[in-house]
Amino acid sequence: MQEAILFLMTFVLVLIIYEIFVVSKTKRLRNTNSKKFKDPVEIKYLVNRYKLDMKRVDYNQLLQIIAIVSSFDIALVVTLINLTDIFVLEILIGVISVFLIILLSYHLVFIFYKKKGMIRND
Repeated sequence: MQEAILFLMTFVLVLIIYEIFVVSKTKRLRNTNSKKFKDPVEIKYLVNRYKLDMKRVDYNQLLQIIAIVSSFDIALVVTLINLTDIFVLEILIGVISVFLIILLSYHLVFIFYKKKGMIRND
C-alpha cells in the first residue's frame, strides 16, 4: 500500500513540475517564435529515432503525452528503488531500470503514433 501511495505522490508531483517548467515554457516560447525555442529532448528523440512526422502531430498533445510518460517513468523508477534498503542494490536497480523504462515507454509512444499514421516513411 505504501508503494502505491509513493507512486501516486511521485507521479503527481513530477507531472505538476513538468507541466510548469517544461510544457508551459515550451508552449510559450513556441507561440512567440522566440530564438530561444528548442524542442524538448524527448521530441528530438522521437523524431530522430522513430521518424515522427511533426507536420501531422498535434504539438500540444505530444507535449502532454510526454509529460505523462516522463512522470510515469520517474514515479516507477522511484518506486522500484524504494523496494530495497541496500544502497548498492538501489543504485543498480535505478541505473538499469531508468534506461529500460524510458526506452520501453517511448517505444510505446511510437506505437501510438504509428497506429495514427503519423510516422514518416523515409
